[in-house]
Amino acid sequence: MTNRVWDAFLTAGDKATIRERPHQVWGFGKRPALVLIDLYRWVFGDERPSSVNAALADWPGTCGPQAWDALPHLQRLLAAARAAEIPVVHVTGIADTDNVRTWSRRSKEGRSGAPPLAPGVADRQRRRFEIVDEVAPLPGETVLYKSAPSGFFGTLLTAHLHGLGVDAIILAGESTSGCVRSTVVDGRSYRFDMTVVEECVFDRHAAPHAINLFDMHEKYADVLGVDEVVAHLDGLASTSRVNGRPVVAT
Repeated sequence: MTNRVWDAFLTAGDKATIRERPHQVWGFGKRPALVLIDLYRWVFGDERPSSVNAALADWPGTCGPQAWDALPHLQRLLAAARAAEIPVVHVTGIADTDNVRTWSRRSKEGRSGAPPLAPGVADRQRRRFEIVDEVAPLPGETVLYKSAPSGFFGTLLTAHLHGLGVDAIILAGESTSGCVRSTVVDGRSYRFDMTVVEECVFDRHAAPHAINLFDMHEKYADVLGVDEVVAHLDGLASTSRVNGRPVVAT
């Protein structure tokens, strides 16, 4: 990708440093897996809103139109991963049973200055962690549940991927500055080669989205466009066909 989403936020000094010391390429590894983080109803809502602000009253966790813009890219990435027969892991949140305590925005209820939740939001909370239909798991795909930002913290993700012989992760989901970033840092700490798909991650705000992508690209991961990642997965699918392994159509 020639033009990067973070370019507009970099100073002349930043750009000079990057030219002097270019990004380290991590690669896709020998056995990648696709991990999808937090593609649940709480950030999408039931329909595309006109803006983030338009959705906040009903969906306090919304990422607004940015979430819906990512969906076609996410569907394309997911289809390519399934065709390549690499492991696909969906990670979402754990819904608390007492409807009071959670790490999400709802934990701010009752704090001084926090706005009250609008009528009807309590009902939406009961399905907030349901993965949206457009990228829903297929039978046989793993779904893990977390109660902290990282997809690794307190889950079986590391053991599951190691058991499958996975050495690299292709990561997509939300939010770029929160759960995606924390999962990337933990993934790198566990020595997985990390790839973040730029069009397949999103955030509520443009600046944190861009700068966190830049920071991950410089330190922990390859931040690549969906075209490049899908091309790699298509190559894996072609290799599978040549080697005589059936490829599951989706």
